[in-house]
Amino acid sequence: MHTLLPIGSVVLLTGGAKRVMIYGRIQKQADSEEIWDYIACLYPEGNIDPNQSYLFNHEQIETVFFTGYQDMEEVAFSQDIQAFKEAKQVAETD
Repeated sequence: MHTLLPIGSVVLLTGGAKRVMIYGRIQKQADSEEIWDYIACLYPEGNIDPNQSYLFNHEQIETVFFTGYQDMEEVAFSQDIQAFKEAKQVAETD
């Protein structure tokens, strides 16, 4: 299992033509129960329109251009996210 990238990371998605910047992790899609690894906005424009937000999973990342800020708070939160994802996978296999 992979560790999720921190907020502020800039990536290119597989088949994408424009980079996006991650601004959220473990996001529930509004019209379904599906949970995605990330939500991102266009880079360098930023979050200019809610209709230009992109939900995707880690496996869809082709290239990481920049890894966002990481401090002790981020490391602790990342560990919480990892534990959540692992618990979710176990529940899905039961």
